[in-house]
Amino acid sequence: MGSLQWKDGTGGLALRSDDRGLYPDNVPHPRVTILLPVLDEAAFIDACLQSLAAQDYPGVIEVLIADGGSKDGTIERAEAWTHALPYLRVIDNPQRFQSHGLNLAAGEATGEILIRADAHTEYATDYVLRSVEALLDTDATAVGGVQVASGHGRFGKAVAEAMGTPLAVGPARFRHASNATEADTVYLGALRRSDWERLGGWRALPSGVAEDADLYFRLRLEGARILLDPRISSTYSPRETVTSLWRQFFRYGIGKADMLYVNGRWPSWRPAAPLGLVVGLLTTVVLTLTWSWW
Repeated sequence: MGSLQWKDGTGGLALRSDDRGLYPDNVPHPRVTILLPVLDEAAFIDACLQSLAAQDYPGVIEVLIADGGSKDGTIERAEAWTHALPYLRVIDNPQRFQSHGLNLAAGEATGEILIRADAHTEYATDYVLRSVEALLDTDATAVGGVQVASGHGRFGKAVAEAMGTPLAVGPARFRHASNATEADTVYLGALRRSDWERLGGWRALPSGVAEDADLYFRLRLEGARILLDPRISSTYSPRETVTSLWRQFFRYGIGKADMLYVNGRWPSWRPAAPLGLVVGLLTTVVLTLTWSWW
């Protein structure tokens, strides 16, 4: 992939030497809208919103929570944060899918820049600022950072350790990148509202997942560039039980099939890796039984 260009024409992907002084005092910072789809996230919503309330972004941050029908107190907990997040609003997402929630929230957004968020994630204090800087000062259409996993409990910690190795979760750049680079997808991400409108928003795939990968795939088909900058930092809390983790990754697998069906191809070779492993193992077994090979 080629290198992205800064708006001043220079190459590379490092921010200016004064990387926290991107905007002069007399230049207003664009309004940002955080899109946060939720469904029964009472165990995580406080930590998520606390990290959003702690952002050091000088402009206005609007938080729109699209609720798919939570019954565990998620919304009551979220509404308690309006003192720290005065532009927080909750909207209903009757169709429950994250893609529907994201589009409903984006349709009501007042921000120029949309930042997709997840309730299982806590965000560094400069997450919004870094995202806006990277989006406005490069020719990237969408930007995002890396996903760092941090588990709770024995099983959650084991899952987090597994997510930190390419052998377990594959070579996706948003899990392992240490330098800013162009990528096929990022974790969550930010884009201009005008680009969301032009593209028609997130598509609702039958699996209810993979909407982010699909969005970035369609952007890249138009020739757009996706910037992965590891300085856009967040910490993800993985599932804490075998059952919930199995359901999540089963849906991810169906999501890959959705991507293949609606787009006619996978966005990258990575989804074929598990299939290749299974085919290779089966071939080895057949050869062993047929030819007495070991």
